[in-house]
Amino acid sequence: MDTASLLQQVGRDFQPFDTADAAVARITELYDRAGELVRHAFTTRDTTGLADAVYPYLAFMPQAALPPDGPRPPFDVVLEPGFYGTTLTRPALFADYWREQIESLLRHYRTPVMVGLSNQPIPLPYVMEEAVTSLTESDLAWIQSHFALPDLHVTDDSIANCDYIPRPGVPRPLALFTAARTDYSLARLHHYTGTAPRHFQRFILLTNYQRYVDAFREYGHAQVDAGSEYTTFVEPGEIIHTRDTPHTATHAGQSLPQMPAYHLCRPDGDGITLINIGVGPANAKTITDHLAVLRPHCWLMVGHCAGLRRSQKLGDYVLAHGYLRDDHVLDDDLPPWVPVPPIAEVQMALQDVTARVTGLHDAEVKTRLRTGTVMTTDNRNWELRLGALFTRINTSRAIAVDMESATIAANGFRFRVPYGTLLCVSDKPLHGELKLRGMANAFYRERVRQHLVVGIETMQQLRAQGVDRLHSRKLRGFDEPAFR
Repeated sequence: MDTASLLQQVGRDFQPFDTADAAVARITELYDRAGELVRHAFTTRDTTGLADAVYPYLAFMPQAALPPDGPRPPFDVVLEPGFYGTTLTRPALFADYWREQIESLLRHYRTPVMVGLSNQPIPLPYVMEEAVTSLTESDLAWIQSHFALPDLHVTDDSIANCDYIPRPGVPRPLALFTAARTDYSLARLHHYTGTAPRHFQRFILLTNYQRYVDAFREYGHAQVDAGSEYTTFVEPGEIIHTRDTPHTATHAGQSLPQMPAYHLCRPDGDGITLINIGVGPANAKTITDHLAVLRPHCWLMVGHCAGLRRSQKLGDYVLAHGYLRDDHVLDDDLPPWVPVPPIAEVQMALQDVTARVTGLHDAEVKTRLRTGTVMTTDNRNWELRLGALFTRINTSRAIAVDMESATIAANGFRFRVPYGTLLCVSDKPLHGELKLRGMANAFYRERVRQHLVVGIETMQQLRAQGVDRLHSRKLRGFDEPAFR
């Protein structure tokens, strides 16, 4: 099938571009115009222009694959000549990311990209969320007959899950997520975290304890007030703190969202977001399913665990280098037989920063930082099934049990997002040290801040080392979309 026929299959009005800036400008123009058409049609009830209210489409048709003896980055590689494409959304969020990816393709292949209108209409709720609230029955009937609404038949994870099998005459994916899948997750992020997607930073800490949030809020406000590299601190409810706005807001008496997010923002988006995901693998999967569309540079789990070894002490750290996935929530998307390898760059940074922050050196570090396998369970009272689990724990050589880490790491592997886990031992149930309130309070007071500082400084070190190093080849298969 020739180029013209392939382009006609996916959309229309395509133009070639040999610079990333020009391509991104055209994508932005098409998306903004489509959004205006949707808003105008809803406000005026004049739907005559909705034929052009579609997602932009980016197409790439290299004549040759990257030479085998040429530079082979972990991403931005196409394996063979052909037609590659994807729909795109929300340029206000993704313009810089697209520019990076397009620049790399143009540099490697010296083939222009094509930008045009896709055949996929933009659903009304993704342009005007308020348009689908407080509707009467007649309003809903009118919307359904004139506007596109979210369609699950074109919203799935088949590309990320490696279920997409290339077929002759059909465009191959250029990105892990289509525009519809991205918009779906952006809406969910706002719902679950209480903050708009534009605030999310590309280094993400995930925790399961409110005390880490309290410490992060204190740290974030201090950083902003001191005029550091971080210029803004954002809390649920769109509470925004800058150096020029005194901090007076409080959440006392207010209900927080299910998984509240807090953002320590840099102007370039490479700041740190912390999310209290609560307890359990279902929450861990839910939030990382949606965070992945933002293409973060890294996410780390910094939470608490049960230590399984007699030599461990309360307050010791556990650096996971393997995972026993006993949580099951990802079994349909990433089967349990798929290994989840450690990411060397993350592991080394976590170990280096832990040694620096604790002041321990050489052999001393091993007395307070244990590396090994973490078992993640979906049963909060797993201790009551010790008889059934004893052999499983012992055979796996697990050194700790928690309810989120393996899920977060597995979803990082699944979505090609670098990941890591640093846990803190809060109890040792196999050895009679149960999680009791008085013991926990003393432990929390001593360790929470130090643990959080390790997480923050690890992100800063990874950023300073260069984010391209993070996006390891371990995360990519033999047939992958070119976009990171």
